[in-house]
Amino acid sequence: MEKFVNYIKSLPKIYWIYFGLIFIAEVVGFAMRPDEPGLYELGVQWTPLIVAVPFFIAKSIRKNFRRSLYTYSLLQFLFLALDYNISSHAGLVQLSTTVLPAFIFWVILFARWNFFRIREVDSRRALLLSVIAWGLYAFAFPPLPLGPAALLLLVPWFIVLNRYSRGSAIFATFWSGIVYNTINYYWIYNVMNVETAPSGLICLGVFLLITYFSAYNVLAAFVYTLAKDVNIRGRKLLLILFPLFYAGLEMTRTRGDFSFPWSHLGYVFGNHLELLQMLSIIGIFGYTVLIIASNMIVAKALEQPGIKQKWPILVPVAIFVLLLVHGSIVLSKPEAQPFYGADESETPSIALVQPSIKQGEKWSKARYDSITTKTFGMVHDSVAPGTNLVILAETAIPDHIRRQPATIKELYKMSKERNAYILTGALDYKRNGPDAPRKYDIYNAAFLFSPHSQHLYQRYIKKHLVPFSERIPFDDIFPILNYVDLGEGDFVPGKETPVYEPYKWTPFICYDAIFGDLVREAIHAGSRMMVNITNDGWFGRSTAPFQHLNLVRYRAIENGFPAARLANSGVSAFIDQYGHYSMNTEIFTDRVIQRKMQLKTRDTLYEHIGDSVETALLWFFLIYFACAAILKIRQSRKAK
Repeated sequence: MEKFVNYIKSLPKIYWIYFGLIFIAEVVGFAMRPDEPGLYELGVQWTPLIVAVPFFIAKSIRKNFRRSLYTYSLLQFLFLALDYNISSHAGLVQLSTTVLPAFIFWVILFARWNFFRIREVDSRRALLLSVIAWGLYAFAFPPLPLGPAALLLLVPWFIVLNRYSRGSAIFATFWSGIVYNTINYYWIYNVMNVETAPSGLICLGVFLLITYFSAYNVLAAFVYTLAKDVNIRGRKLLLILFPLFYAGLEMTRTRGDFSFPWSHLGYVFGNHLELLQMLSIIGIFGYTVLIIASNMIVAKALEQPGIKQKWPILVPVAIFVLLLVHGSIVLSKPEAQPFYGADESETPSIALVQPSIKQGEKWSKARYDSITTKTFGMVHDSVAPGTNLVILAETAIPDHIRRQPATIKELYKMSKERNAYILTGALDYKRNGPDAPRKYDIYNAAFLFSPHSQHLYQRYIKKHLVPFSERIPFDDIFPILNYVDLGEGDFVPGKETPVYEPYKWTPFICYDAIFGDLVREAIHAGSRMMVNITNDGWFGRSTAPFQHLNLVRYRAIENGFPAARLANSGVSAFIDQYGHYSMNTEIFTDRVIQRKMQLKTRDTLYEHIGDSVETALLWFFLIYFACAAILKIRQSRKAK
């Protein structure tokens, strides 16, 4: 307390003048705010920034620039929070002037830090090694060819973490992460071809997304450099457990409104079915553990002086052989033959209708009739008699379905004539009260039409929405975000996981199918098959449609859960419970594929323990991080 008092007394007089003027400006802006909900523009809220700028030029303020800037930002934030909590609204000017000055300052500091780092020889060497490691790893994800090499591709990165200073390692990891994530997510740029938001805003969003994911690499590098220096009874126990920490770090990307579990390290083996069969036991995160452990062991072995100490470099070979032998044994069983039992009488005949509607044309009102006519025409012309279930793609009806009674009537008619259930994607809505922040709740949904009922359809609402594309994160916690319009879909997530009769199957829309917890929830409810409808036309001609297919295949093997997957523009495919593909389509082609579909008969270990394993990994991540930090601090104090 005494130190704090002395610190306050040491502040120069000009600082108190600066503080007082900004405070008065904040109070004036707060008093003049309009009495209306949502976001508003108020020019007087520029005043605090205008008042602050001249003081930054004063010598006594420049000496303590950070303190003055943070004082300004804190006052801005406090009045912004006060405004929001009292009136449930916020000024756009105040919001931008709160964030931008500190953001620009941090960008300058970051640029300066990079400038000094790039001048260091060690940092340049570390950067080269890290870029080689992560750059090559990006080419391991299907359909690209380097999958099995993932067991040693990250060795140069671990050499960097072992040999170089923390500063050099973090510098190298961040920029190699940018390279890695750019290769992985370059296809998001294709969203610009669809004019739902300004191209500049989408470009900025892609860059921020890549930077955000690179921060995961940086956190992993930072924690590793802490763990390698911590000894527990003479052993580097934290370092030994680091592969589990990394799996826990990946788990954090599967939870919450920012969830985007697209590029877990273990997804690299998708081109080799034999190597995937261990998924039924250890799941995707077990594969991540194996990959991280393999690369760590090889990197450590290469640092050992003698030939005899280098035998651990054979660990990747041992892991590869183990996966290959186990997978070959599993797939040699009679019940593991492709689509075993699919021709039995109780299994459904399913048709997947891929019309390949261009994304730029999909939401054109003028083309609505031509789009539905093409899709329905493919059903009439190409779906064989005796089909039990006809699947149309995500948003195959490019409108709110209740606005199109003629289309609903046509779907009922088609279902009855063909004596088949029809599942189609479309939008839906619910009108809210006059005082709600949004007038309507909009849903990305799927609708099931029955040949036995001409007046009632069943609806499934997509549960996991793509952040910033389909929904602003945390808009349920902070209702004011519902007033933000960045061109996103502004959807509301669903909460139910249905199991439809007959055949006991569950629909999954797009992104839903890559979340293991949702898949297991359906299985525990009695589902025996996944029907995944998606629209990958957003991605253009890129690796993304194949990556998306690979993720669904992982869920099928992990849980012994067959999948019928339809993508508007491809890749559409049938996947059995061991991961065999059937009738994969090319992207951007018009196709109808049809077959008798296997139902779930396989019980996997991970299906039962997956939820517990993944929750445990999240807790392990938090505990490991805390322990590494605490033990490092204690060790540093003892060293002094």
